[in-house]
Amino acid sequence: MDFTILAIFIPTVFFISITPGMCMTLALTLGMSIGVRRTMWMMMGELIGVAAVAVAAVLGVAALMLKLPEVFSIFKIVGALYLAYLGIQMWLSKGKMAITHNREATPTVSRKGLFMQGLVTAIANPKGWAFMISLLPPFINPENSVAVQLSFLVGVIMVSEFICMMLYATGGKSLGLLLAKAENVRVMNRISGTLMMGVALWLALS
Repeated sequence: MDFTILAIFIPTVFFISITPGMCMTLALTLGMSIGVRRTMWMMMGELIGVAAVAVAAVLGVAALMLKLPEVFSIFKIVGALYLAYLGIQMWLSKGKMAITHNREATPTVSRKGLFMQGLVTAIANPKGWAFMISLLPPFINPENSVAVQLSFLVGVIMVSEFICMMLYATGGKSLGLLLAKAENVRVMNRISGTLMMGVALWLALS
């Protein structure tokens, strides 16, 4: 891999990973409710899902962009609108992704359940598909082995995702006390919602 490409790719991927989204919000929420160690089962499923999305995006994007470029544009807009919708829901402290201060019911989901939750969330995440389709192809040189390049880039993505999910899950424990009051919950939801809407705008204009 070209070090110049990596110098651009690594911080770009980290910025995308660290931005609040479905998987990071899930890691934060589970970190607060069941702890970091059990949350890692969800992380395993999420990482496999992200890798699957990345490979599928690269394998199909060339034909899609050449034959139906308008579909690609529509997909980006739909993904941006969905992210904006999630951001608004979080800002209003509504929807499944909004953080609550009710910690009475501790989840008893199994390891398999946590794994599947992460896997399904990653695969069904339009943000992930949109970013993979937009970002991965430009970093792949068709003159070199696509398999080797893709494996390396996916590896970088998985490491970045894992580090960011660990940060969110670990921070979840500390946020537990901060979010004990309803007004603080609303503030956190509004911060996350605003960031989510910012990502939606960036995606739509990219």
